[in-house]
Amino acid sequence: MADYDVIVIGGGPGGYVCAIRCAQLGMKVACVEGREALGGTCLNVGCIPSKALLHASHMLHEAEHNFATMGLKGKTPSVDWDQMKAYKQSTIDSNTKGIEFLFKKNKVDWIKGWGKITGKGEVTVDGTAHKAKNIVIATGSEPSTLPGVEIDEKIVVSSTGALSLPKVPKKLVVIGAGVIGLEMGSVYARLGSEVTVVEFLDNITPGMDGEVSKSFQKLLKKQGLEFILGAAVQGVEATKSKAKVTYKLKKDDSEHTLDADVVLVATGRRAFTEGLGLEAAGVTTNKRGVVEVDHWKTNVDGIWAIGDVTPGPMLAHKAEDEGMAVAEAIAGQQGHVNYDVIPGVIYTAPEVASVGKTEEALKEEGRAYKVGKFSYMGNARAKAVFEGDGFVKILADKETDRILGVHIIGPAAGELIHEACVAMEFGAAAEDLARTCHAHPTFSEAVREAALACGDGPIHM
Repeated sequence: MADYDVIVIGGGPGGYVCAIRCAQLGMKVACVEGREALGGTCLNVGCIPSKALLHASHMLHEAEHNFATMGLKGKTPSVDWDQMKAYKQSTIDSNTKGIEFLFKKNKVDWIKGWGKITGKGEVTVDGTAHKAKNIVIATGSEPSTLPGVEIDEKIVVSSTGALSLPKVPKKLVVIGAGVIGLEMGSVYARLGSEVTVVEFLDNITPGMDGEVSKSFQKLLKKQGLEFILGAAVQGVEATKSKAKVTYKLKKDDSEHTLDADVVLVATGRRAFTEGLGLEAAGVTTNKRGVVEVDHWKTNVDGIWAIGDVTPGPMLAHKAEDEGMAVAEAIAGQQGHVNYDVIPGVIYTAPEVASVGKTEEALKEEGRAYKVGKFSYMGNARAKAVFEGDGFVKILADKETDRILGVHIIGPAAGELIHEACVAMEFGAAAEDLARTCHAHPTFSEAVREAALACGDGPIHM
């Protein structure tokens, strides 16, 4: 048994970042992780492997639809699914081994196994107790499901099973039109699956700016995804090789069925706290099992919590920010997370990214605002690479011109959004973006043009 300043339970983006930052601040640190590899859901069965498959399937789409136009002629590539999964795994391995290297570099101990809080300042792993002045809960989240839908990770799968199917299904039904469902649906649609997305709400991507959501759905439909909205799934009946999805349309209560080779349940995630001993330790959680915190402190002295087990968006980068902030707070510094400037990205093609307020939120607040919008059809770089669909939309305060929200659907949206994040972090006005020189020809010019549209108007539209 060793004594530590900090024991972090969970080696995902929040946990490993917290552990490294604590070590950088001079503390003796251990990270408890039961997986065979560090990185948590994100690196092992989430963000990273899904991006590998999205990239590979996008390259196939380019070969099938755009190569010949560019003068790149030859036989269209065929899909070697096993090799594609091997490429995905190599991407995972290189990233998880990188975290392991960073632990060694920063002298963070990796305690392998599943941890449980067994007393004040005590975490027990596989029967061995470890003492720490501070314990940080960073155990992340797990897929949730619906009543009447049992996940077997073979025919009825979560996002984890969807990453490792034995073959590309002919028919895929996705339950849930959120980020995970649409990303994985896009992958399999490009690989040749007939994809149908069933969503309880009357729109896709809950919480997204309404105008962006509608445009996004139209573009995905053009790519072959079918949508059944306002549909309440009643159950999924699975056999050894097929599944039948039963749903009711809310508008008329009529019942319908869909046949599928695979059903992906993408109805969200829930905090993963099972077996942590939170109740015995006296740590307060809400009715959904989410740990209640005040500046990352739980109600128990010396126990902190970050990431998906706490309130707020379940995003890896939110957990990372909290990981750094709680490390600094433990060290006696002023940890800081600006929850108003946390971007969200959907890595389909086109990408969708947003930060700050939506139009719907501003209307609900009764705040006076103006809209600056610019279509990628006016962007030379986008047109040159067949990515003229989509737009940049900036919402600014009507009186002060301060940027309140930015929403992008189009090429490189996940990269471009960070210009808006930096601007908002410094309280910039739309005019500040509009007066900043942007290189030509770049996708980023669309952001500047949208900023110009908040004033006297864009140049190229």
